[in-house]
Amino acid sequence: MKKEKKEINIVANTMVEPGMSGGNRIFIENAKRWVKKGSNLRVFTSSVGKKICCLSGLCKVEYITWKVPLEKKKLSVCEIVYLYFLALINGWVNLLKVNFKKGEIVYSSSDYWPDSLPVFLVKLLNPKVIWVAGFYLFAPKPWQKNSPYKGKRLFIGLFYWLTQLPIYWIIKRYADIVFVTSEPDVERFVTFKRKVDKILVIRGGVDIRPSEKYLFSGNTIPLERKMYDACFVGRFHPQKGVLELVDIWKNVCERKPEAKLAMIGIGSLENEVREKITNLKLKENIELLGFKDGEEKFQIFKQSKIIIHPAIFDSGGMAACEAMAWGLPGVSFDLEALKTYYPKGMLKTPCFNIDKFADNIINLLVNKILYKKTKEDAISWAREWDWDKRGNMIYQKLLKISKETNAVI
Repeated sequence: MKKEKKEINIVANTMVEPGMSGGNRIFIENAKRWVKKGSNLRVFTSSVGKKICCLSGLCKVEYITWKVPLEKKKLSVCEIVYLYFLALINGWVNLLKVNFKKGEIVYSSSDYWPDSLPVFLVKLLNPKVIWVAGFYLFAPKPWQKNSPYKGKRLFIGLFYWLTQLPIYWIIKRYADIVFVTSEPDVERFVTFKRKVDKILVIRGGVDIRPSEKYLFSGNTIPLERKMYDACFVGRFHPQKGVLELVDIWKNVCERKPEAKLAMIGIGSLENEVREKITNLKLKENIELLGFKDGEEKFQIFKQSKIIIHPAIFDSGGMAACEAMAWGLPGVSFDLEALKTYYPKGMLKTPCFNIDKFADNIINLLVNKILYKKTKEDAISWAREWDWDKRGNMIYQKLLKISKETNAVI
């Protein structure tokens, strides 16, 4: 008898601008491997989202898309709110056209309203579908000491926190399976109906094949000839600590005037970062490279000595591990989530001591023994993140849990 293929629906309507968030990377890389396992995939996203997915290798799936009227590299806050409203409406419209069957998986790729609320409606109308909810970062309370939303960003932070509260309650009450990225978040989704085994810690992953090929090629670039002393990869967003990074690099340059930093990424703080670089006279020391992916990003890793992950509020972050796979030791703040996310290969800095952070960078750059040990740990840890291993593990757990869930709904 021919084995029935698993039907998986992925809702990713919030992909309205260029770039790649951690949650999107997680669903795209997993989806590519689920297709190879023989699953039938249907992706609900925007016209921009489809382009990003296809460029990332997720092509042989069915797409149900809505047209983004503003396709720009940089969007204002008002434009993003407007597009999210369109995404929510189109998400409802497109999902309601589909006749979902019992046991089909419907996966909301984020907790944002355009992704989670349409799936919530599907779950209410079709109780026998299996809702897999991605919930990767709890919004910081606006009054928290380490909240990145201070001063003029307070309203944005308050809005983010308030809009996430109902989604958290809905997902906790109605989702069958929850994906989180950090061990500390698991307990927050345990209920009488949903045990720990239905909350999967999805730390993301890394395609280690390109880096392994390079590291064993015998043609690696010597440390002293590398162009950049450090690099950063991530969204230019308050949570990622990009403004703090400029201050950190100013401190580094006071002791190492020729130090060079490469910053890969785009986001809402790009103009503020540029202004701060100018004000601190760091134009010769910090290079903004924009969004890079694939081979372009790998070339920067080859030319960098260390990876910097200065997030001040985060649930993990896989971008740093991508660089670690290329032999780059890391430096971060000692966030609670990073204790399990990066237990080795990354020097931890007391939160949020900019001077100590700069000290760790300098120590890695001048202490060859420390550098070698941390580099070896980074490579070793990155190998545990291999997407093929992780994708298969997640798929098997997903099938097992969905089968058990399907038996009782």
